[in-house]
Amino acid sequence: MFPASWQRFSYGFLRSPFIARTCVTALLVVGVFFDFTVSNVSAARTSARVRFKDIIEQASQLAATPYKDLSADLPEAFRTMGYDQWRGIRYRPDQALWGNESFSAQFFHPGFLYQYPVQVNYVDNTGTYPISFSSDLFRYDTPGLKELLPDGNDSFAGFRLHYPLNTPAYADELLSFLGASYFRALGRNLRYGLSARGLAINTGAENGEEFPVFREFWLVKPSAKAKQIIIYALLDSATLTGAYEFTVIPGEKTLMKVNMFLFFRRQSQKLGIAPLTSMFFYGEDSGFRGNSDFRPEVHDSDGLLLHASSGERIWHPLLNPQRLLINSFSGGTPQGFGLLQRDSHFDHYQDLEARYERRPSVWVTPQGDWGAGHLELVQIPTENEYNDNVVTYWVPEKVFERGDSVNYAYTLSWQTREVTATPTTGIVTATRVVRKDKELLFLIDFEKEGAKDNVWGNTLVEDVWCAQGAQITNSQIIMNDVTGGRRLVLRVLLDPPHFIEEVLPYQKTAVEFRAFLKRDGRPLTETWSYTYFP
Repeated sequence: MFPASWQRFSYGFLRSPFIARTCVTALLVVGVFFDFTVSNVSAARTSARVRFKDIIEQASQLAATPYKDLSADLPEAFRTMGYDQWRGIRYRPDQALWGNESFSAQFFHPGFLYQYPVQVNYVDNTGTYPISFSSDLFRYDTPGLKELLPDGNDSFAGFRLHYPLNTPAYADELLSFLGASYFRALGRNLRYGLSARGLAINTGAENGEEFPVFREFWLVKPSAKAKQIIIYALLDSATLTGAYEFTVIPGEKTLMKVNMFLFFRRQSQKLGIAPLTSMFFYGEDSGFRGNSDFRPEVHDSDGLLLHASSGERIWHPLLNPQRLLINSFSGGTPQGFGLLQRDSHFDHYQDLEARYERRPSVWVTPQGDWGAGHLELVQIPTENEYNDNVVTYWVPEKVFERGDSVNYAYTLSWQTREVTATPTTGIVTATRVVRKDKELLFLIDFEKEGAKDNVWGNTLVEDVWCAQGAQITNSQIIMNDVTGGRRLVLRVLLDPPHFIEEVLPYQKTAVEFRAFLKRDGRPLTETWSYTYFP
């Protein structure tokens, strides 16, 4: 067992969110570093060197066959074990794959939440080799656990890669693929936070979410001093199959170039392309949650940023809503979008273990024309910080039929929030909400990198709007002589509740707000977008 403080830190990373039939389950765990050797790679070459076109063909052929649930038939001890016991199964340090080179790989043991068998293959210039599972590759803290594994278990639960990201003297954990189609990566000086997924299907739908899985991976061996690595993956689900190519380039911002081909077994309902999953418990706009929590804010991400195809930049602060909340942003293929941890000040969190100020932001840059569609943001109520309750993705308008195929490409950037801040556009740095009876007070802080008072000018005006359910009674721009930015103050009067809202308070309609600052008729800042629950 690990000390209580370490358990709390770990569970902050292991979040399995759920709500009725619209759960968004994040199945990734931070790990410790292990060295590896290539002794666990099968000596028998199974095929010629695999290339991405081969994975595409395999996915196409798989889609022509009925879907089969390949969940591993593990002994009860592994299916019902807790996180600490699973975490106590450690890969042996002397079993490195490329252990003395720039990249090294390690593998996860099946058990706990991670029971789906994952085959991992090793690819070099001589061919393709399966990496065979063996209990001898692991150390088990629980006596007798190793002996319970049945003969014939030949798959891992996932894998992770290490790379000297922060210093040449040490190989940090760079990324991990673990649980369904979830994966995470790090940029320099960051800690694990939000997750990406290979694909989302029917998230927030009435008939429940479908979770595709990566059933097989191919790790293409890089050269000894390589600065990037290529990973192929085969995705499988009841609706479709997929072939994925990940080109990973570590750095201050770690880039993952994603190229995927999807093949449909049946008609699609709602696809989520380039999904990101995160946690928002509370922040400066929602006050404290719990009488004993000393931390001013607790979240992995604090907002959704959208660079729309029109050129508009929209910042939507995240919430921990009272009930399931889904926002849509139309406009076709965006220039980019992402979940950001824009607040990177330690004193705003005061958590020496979780270090929320060092959680990565992830930015999605679509490649090519994705066609008609919209960006969707799903936010789910949560009572703690261990549940991932936020997910965003792009939804294509087209409905795909059985036998259809489609290709999407995009780049994921795992980075600090400063990378997406632009010196030419004022950004929203804080949103605060005060409520007194039927009146709301919004305080929205805008800043520009290195901007002084004369950059904003004296002719700055606000452009504000709200939907039905409220009216803006007063607005004012105040100079912030501490940050050099501007604070927009909005006074809002809520409409009296309808009869049905008095009887059924959870039927109250959310109110949408938008605001930005402009000069000479042209926007000077991002558009602040906010959803308020009365």
